[in-house]
Amino acid sequence: MAYTVKQLAGMSRVSVRTLHFYDEVGLLKPAYVGANGYRFYEEAQLLTLQQILFYRKLGFELKQIKRILGRPDFDKIAALESHCQVLRKTLADTRRLIGTIDKTIEHLKGTKKMKGKDLFVGFDPEQQAKHEQSLIDRYGDCMKESIAQSKARVKDWKKDQWAKAGAGFDAICKDLVEKMGQGRPVESREVQAIVRRHFEWLKQFWTPDRESYAGHGQFIVETDLRKAYEAYDPRLPEFMAAGIKIFAEKELA
Repeated sequence: MAYTVKQLAGMSRVSVRTLHFYDEVGLLKPAYVGANGYRFYEEAQLLTLQQILFYRKLGFELKQIKRILGRPDFDKIAALESHCQVLRKTLADTRRLIGTIDKTIEHLKGTKKMKGKDLFVGFDPEQQAKHEQSLIDRYGDCMKESIAQSKARVKDWKKDQWAKAGAGFDAICKDLVEKMGQGRPVESREVQAIVRRHFEWLKQFWTPDRESYAGHGQFIVETDLRKAYEAYDPRLPEFMAAGIKIFAEKELA
């Protein structure tokens, strides 16, 4: 059975625009193009898209995914087994983090006290190191100074400061999802006002300029950072990135 690009977008929750982009860059070509110019996708393409989404979920960039899927020895079954192992580990890590969050809420409410070390159960310093290295790989050694400045800004933060920052991020994401649900375009005044709040929120950690803020939008889409936004809505990473791009071009020098 063949599916149109619109049907595939509906099934996969990947936008038509993104599917067109995947075709343009050679990441996911349709099975064939009809006489009417419509793209049609069959089971092989659906399985390939599934692999793309798995790798995106794991934080791989599109160029890396294209290189992996293009290998002559690529094995879909072996890849799925590998994805399953990673997801099981991620699930275990997520459960630990949820437990830490629940205990922290109780601690802040005064219903149950936590020891200092318990506040950090589930946080993986190796993963943080990987995240920092991916920034350096993407933007160069100049990011080392930005990372150091960011760490310096928050090294003495108290629990209430972290809680306030978390609440700010939560409100921004929820407000953006609400605007998405209302059909507001990313360039609308309402959405751009929320993006401005995100920009100001981010300045707690580092001060982006036009190029680096626009790049941060793409970083949200293409790396493991997207998970923080997907927790609110699977479409939010791309919506956020599009809003950031417009804000950076119009508002930042």
